[in-house]
Amino acid sequence: MRILLTNDDGIHAPGMALLETIAARLSDDVWVCAPAEENSGAGHSLTLHMPVRLVEHGERRFSVTGTPTDAVNLALRKLFADKAPDLVISGINAGENLADDVTYSGTISAAMEAALAGIPAVAMSQVLRDAGHGFSAAEGWAAKALAPLLDLQMAKRTVVNINFPALPSGDVRGIRVVRQGFHDYARGSLVESTDPRGRPYYWFGLHDIEHTLDHGTDLEAVSDGCISVTPLQLDLTHHASIGTLAEAYAA
Repeated sequence: MRILLTNDDGIHAPGMALLETIAARLSDDVWVCAPAEENSGAGHSLTLHMPVRLVEHGERRFSVTGTPTDAVNLALRKLFADKAPDLVISGINAGENLADDVTYSGTISAAMEAALAGIPAVAMSQVLRDAGHGFSAAEGWAAKALAPLLDLQMAKRTVVNINFPALPSGDVRGIRVVRQGFHDYARGSLVESTDPRGRPYYWFGLHDIEHTLDHGTDLEAVSDGCISVTPLQLDLTHHASIGTLAEAYAA
């Protein structure tokens, strides 16, 4: 199995080092192509107005001076011209990608880019929240969470999103397959201050965000000490509205 690893925290991130260790147990054909620097919150952005450079860091290890989407896109076009990867794993992100986080996440978007190319893709994130347990849950459970996916025929244009709770590995209560939850980002923090030249600036924060712990969601699963596994689809069409809209335009 040929596996491509990527992330949005940068090639030198601790989560990438852990992911490389885990992937090495699954295959001897593991490649890394990740952003040179952190790109958290980059979403599915693609660099169009400047060149992107590919830097080699050793055998089958590369960084890209761009976004997570750039990294996967360039890897597929340049590194795998002969044979595409069988699986792309994005992560392990330092921080959760739950609920609406998926719309901002570079981790998820890197996996989405692979899915758009028809390659099975998984995104993995470790909830931290200053709990002091680091990547313990991911280290102990990532291989178990990946195992059922290796032989699974994933639906086209889908991504499997996995989040590990902020717990020691031994305290994790299992794995739940759940739907995407909902955050109230309108209640997130905004820091307003003045720079040394007297100009105002604003800094978005993620504090005080309201979590809606509906039953059967990724937020609930992680809150209960479980690993959340959520299938995401790239088709954003709200199919239930098509008939209503068609009638409205026909009027």
